[in-house]
Amino acid sequence: MTNVETKNLLPQLPAIEKLLNTQEMLELQATYARPLVIETLRAVVADIRSEILSGNQTQLPEHTEYAERTRQKIAAKTAPRMRPIVNATGTVTHTNLGRSLLSDDACEAIQQAAQNYVNLEYDIETGRRGHRDRITEPLLQQLTGCEASTVVNNNAAAVLLALQTVARGKEVIVSRGELIEIGGAFRIPDVMAASGAILREVGTTNRTHLRDYAEAINENTGLLLKVHPSNYKILGFTSTPTMEEITELGAQQRIPTMEDLGSGALIDMAAYGLPHEPLVGERIASGVDIVTFSGDKLLGGPQAGLIVGKSEWIEKMRKNPMMRALRVDKLIIAGLSATLQRYLIDSTTAAEQFPMLNRYTRSIETLHAVAEKLKAQLQDLFAEKLNIQVSETYGQIGSGALPVETLPSIALVLESAQISAEMLAAQFRNATIPVIGRIKDGLFWLDLRTVYEREQTWIVETATQVAKTL
Repeated sequence: MTNVETKNLLPQLPAIEKLLNTQEMLELQATYARPLVIETLRAVVADIRSEILSGNQTQLPEHTEYAERTRQKIAAKTAPRMRPIVNATGTVTHTNLGRSLLSDDACEAIQQAAQNYVNLEYDIETGRRGHRDRITEPLLQQLTGCEASTVVNNNAAAVLLALQTVARGKEVIVSRGELIEIGGAFRIPDVMAASGAILREVGTTNRTHLRDYAEAINENTGLLLKVHPSNYKILGFTSTPTMEEITELGAQQRIPTMEDLGSGALIDMAAYGLPHEPLVGERIASGVDIVTFSGDKLLGGPQAGLIVGKSEWIEKMRKNPMMRALRVDKLIIAGLSATLQRYLIDSTTAAEQFPMLNRYTRSIETLHAVAEKLKAQLQDLFAEKLNIQVSETYGQIGSGALPVETLPSIALVLESAQISAEMLAAQFRNATIPVIGRIKDGLFWLDLRTVYEREQTWIVETATQVAKTL
């Protein structure tokens, strides 16, 4: 387009007010707020002006196109920012993808709490104000044997609150091999510094003895801390005192003890073919003063930080001014209490009741059946465009739970002769329902451990979109 043609076309762009009075735009204004429609329409006109100046637009659009472009932009602006996706990465509890899925009981409890007034901090028997911990505390007392408990928004917050309450301004003795860092650069030394406690590391990276703790104790020792290595494991020539030994030392020296269990488990994971993880109840039985652990991960509830232990310390944490900043709302308490109730009612059906445990323990035979069915569906869609194979692979629980253990799994492996694995992954990722897999050996892998009937349907819908672009 010549400069003269451009100059002639630009003045013909319709006025915003004129466009707003067309039938199509009036219908949009009946659905959406007028300011939103005006703002978006102006952006559309600006886009068309830019297209004319660049030579990509040689004639003015029809009035209906202005309305359609405006509708599309508004739809994109107002679409939910958090969207359902298919997790085919092989990492079951994926932090970036929202971590744990909740049981039907927990979801129903959350919905009930969201839509109704509830007795969150109201004692129905006395008619007076109560504490929100009384909802979950009786359940945790029965499930773990603890004297008292409280709940904050995640396990990092639980550790922070406990350290500041018990040992602010005092030394906290911990093994050098337990100064962990987890996702998001969360480091025990940094949390300790933020709490006001003083780090006193003992032992070496691979070997720490009980005498190291004993020799470090002085008049300013405030806490003996043990951190369960939930996201790593040291193998070989290693040694570390048990929590029972540290607890006994603490009792002898009148120093409180604490263990950060990280994932935490209420039932023996070995019963489901997974490696044994320390049970919260076992730690409480050993006499430890404070135990912190996550509400999701192995437990299968909403993300939260649970603190259980001796009443003396839990009461002090409740009175800590930080508690109000770290406490959870009624939705988390509703979901968590429903999860704990399910354990109390019948923990033997955990694999059926809790979606995450079910995903951890699905059989290879089941995954093979899913793979063959899905492979046939995708081959019909892609024909010769993609080479699709079924392959054995390994996944992981994720989010620091059982870090060195892998989960045997089955995957679909997709290969295109036209585009790279990265481009193919992007096509699946940017569809209406994003499908997130992983790239390995230059191929696009869809791990099926977390793919059920709903996800299979979504994968087929997304594949239908992708097939049209190849």
